[in-house]
Amino acid sequence: MALKVIGAGFGRTGTLSLKVALEKLGFGPCHHMKEVMLRSEQTEYFYRASLKESMDWDEVFKNYHSAVDWPAAAYYKELAEKYPEAKVILGVRDPSSWYDSARNTIYQVHTHFPKWIKFIFPRLNRLFKMINITVIGTPFSNRFEDKEFAMQVFNEHIETVKKRIPEERLLIHAAKDGWEPLCIFLDVPIPDEPYPWVNDSKEFERRIVVIKFLKWLPIMILLLIAGLSF
Repeated sequence: MALKVIGAGFGRTGTLSLKVALEKLGFGPCHHMKEVMLRSEQTEYFYRASLKESMDWDEVFKNYHSAVDWPAAAYYKELAEKYPEAKVILGVRDPSSWYDSARNTIYQVHTHFPKWIKFIFPRLNRLFKMINITVIGTPFSNRFEDKEFAMQVFNEHIETVKKRIPEERLLIHAAKDGWEPLCIFLDVPIPDEPYPWVNDSKEFERRIVVIKFLKWLPIMILLLIAGLSF
């Protein structure tokens, strides 16, 4: 399949809602970070891409009609060149709100994920290396903790996309804009239902609780063993 829609917006700009919206409009399946986390071949593809290997994008997206969110958004320029007929959607959000959301979700998972699990499971190790290179580490010069700097990178990305993608091919879209501008841009009918509002913050919170527990699990086991030995 050739991609028909390319998302250029950072994660936490309503990308999961946009994924659901695009699939309702007939542009699915839509690629998202969830695909990379759940599918081993997608983990491998984007790990190799993060190492700057030459990619066969047709192979990567052979089962998808659209792609949003990181890591695909990191390659929006290459994808726009590869698929000249595809339209590009730049997801936007208030920079401060975006930062707070990203820091409380993606960054927490990336920071606290136990090293011992990465050591045991090579795929997870490659996944988190890719996330560091493509998403939360290198793109922010490993300064994501610096809110002002991270927001500057966020704003600069938006301006860069606007300069690189022709105006007639680009939609700047916030989740609050709803169906109308999206459907007009894609030349499809407006659905008779509310625009999707998918908030996965609670899901992230649950993951973070589990991750923090797992981080300390080996120490807890060692302490338990030590206690039993006396």
